[in-house]
Formats: sequence, structure tokens, C-alpha cells
Amino acid sequence: MLETFAKAIVYTLAVYANVGLVFSVPFVWLGVQRLDSEAQGSGIGFRLLILPGVAAFWPMFLQRWLRGVVEPPVDKNPHRLSSKT
Repeated sequence: MLETFAKAIVYTLAVYANVGLVFSVPFVWLGVQRLDSEAQGSGIGFRLLILPGVAAFWPMFLQRWLRGVVEPPVDKNPHRLSSKT
């Protein structure tokens, strides 16, 4: 039973990683320049650098891409809020 549970976890992580890799390739080439104005005109080195992170966090990037969010969200942590005063 424990072996079946371990296999299920491994298969789930493999599916998640494969979906992330399939998503990240078109996103890195097409979507990142729409979501972040700083990424426009960036080279292949930048795109290869962000590929693993996009593959890992693909649900967040997919949601932002589908919603059409243009810029990254502004941090609203206590440190940033106290520096504005």
C-alpha cells in the first residue's frame, strides 16, 4: 500500500512537470513579453534562464496569461509599505 502511494506521488509530480515543460516553451517565446514589458526584446539567454521557473510555477503564469495581466503585481508587504511614508 505504501508503495502504491509513493508511485502515485511520483506519477503526479511527473505529470505536473511534463505539463509545466509543455506550457513553458510557448509561454517563454510568446507570453512573457506580453505580461512583462521589461522582457520585450530580451534574448535567448534570458528566455532559457526563466524556462525552469516558468515550468515549476506554470499554474500561476497560465492564470496571469489567461487573465491578460500586463504587469507584475506590486509588493504590499510591511517593509515596502513603511518605506513609502
